[in-house]
Amino acid sequence: MPSAPPDGDPAPPDGALPPAALAGLGARPFGVYVHVPFCATRCGYCDFNTYTPGELGTSASPASWMEGLRRELELAATILGSPPRAETVFVGGGTPSLLGAAGLSQVLDAIRATFGLADGAEVTTESNPESTSPAFFAGLRDAGYTRVSLGMQSAARHVLTVLDRTHTPGRAVAAAREARAEGIAHVNLDLIYGTPGERPGDLAASLEAVLESGVDHVSAYALIVEEGTALARRIRRGELPAPDDDVLADRYEQVDAALEAAGLHWYEVSNWAADAGARCAHNMLYWRGGDWWGAGPGAHSHVGGVRWWNVKHPARYAELLAGGLSPALGREVLTADDRRVERVLLELRLADGLPVTALDAAATEEAGVAAADGLLDPAALADGRCVLTDRGRLLADAVVRRLT
Repeated sequence: MPSAPPDGDPAPPDGALPPAALAGLGARPFGVYVHVPFCATRCGYCDFNTYTPGELGTSASPASWMEGLRRELELAATILGSPPRAETVFVGGGTPSLLGAAGLSQVLDAIRATFGLADGAEVTTESNPESTSPAFFAGLRDAGYTRVSLGMQSAARHVLTVLDRTHTPGRAVAAAREARAEGIAHVNLDLIYGTPGERPGDLAASLEAVLESGVDHVSAYALIVEEGTALARRIRRGELPAPDDDVLADRYEQVDAALEAAGLHWYEVSNWAADAGARCAHNMLYWRGGDWWGAGPGAHSHVGGVRWWNVKHPARYAELLAGGLSPALGREVLTADDRRVERVLLELRLADGLPVTALDAAATEEAGVAAADGLLDPAALADGRCVLTDRGRLLADAVVRRLT
């Protein structure tokens, strides 16, 4: 096996988990994440584990990936012993819609055959608007998908150009309408704000288009310039300005005001939903410390305080599984302090907040200071919960540091 990253230990070749990690399996929420590593082109801002056809050549294909996925899911069921049925499934990437409805149906069939689906399971796939159609969404509905997340980013052509997005303005909204018309119960649109050259009017137009689409969920993220990306190189060369923190804060407030006015309420710092039923249950599982098996090249998993990650390259991933070995590259066993810090990091971002009982004595005192500073809601704190104020949401990372 390749050596693990420096922040973890090598994973065992058979992928076995410590008994302590399996002890509470089924008592905690359980989901399955599937990583589809294929993209038609590479977006300039993206640092996800993705590959274009030119980068892969003949070393890997959707067919070899699918065979590896089936083998990993079978291995997972063996490792977990009596795996709980999946309460959530999330197929991400990459561009899962490149598999077509038939390929995504095969993914879900493989999960049904190994884990099974709980009654009322939420089943989500990400999709690129350009690789969807009414027939695609009808196929997803028939396969059992209940939720679709579409990458819109912006309705402004010049913003999409900076991001190297290939879809045309308007296509994401049209795709969202098609998905709803074909019976997909929940539809999300992703926005990115703060792209160099984006004007307040560009974002306003994007928000107007999102709201006209009738979706019941919106995710909006500040542009992050990741090292090693084409966007980072352009900024380093001076071709584009770096995102400005004050501008990003203004854009966030613009997003929040527009969505709240339209009846979409924040439930996590970067996510808004029409009601509780429209919230992304799979992401809630992450944020509340549940268990999930991440299948596919580069996917990360977590079960009972053990976190591990797979090899990244699709060819190596398929090769290991064909040889009867786990694709896990490295793993770490979280300490009690690790888990406490992660709980603060994740739950504090939720509108429901974090119980004060999750804090140690020093952090509890600091929470009172944060409330006095206008970062936490004093009334909620008096009731035993740390809940970010509007100002606190803008400074969420700083509040987390204060409470950890």
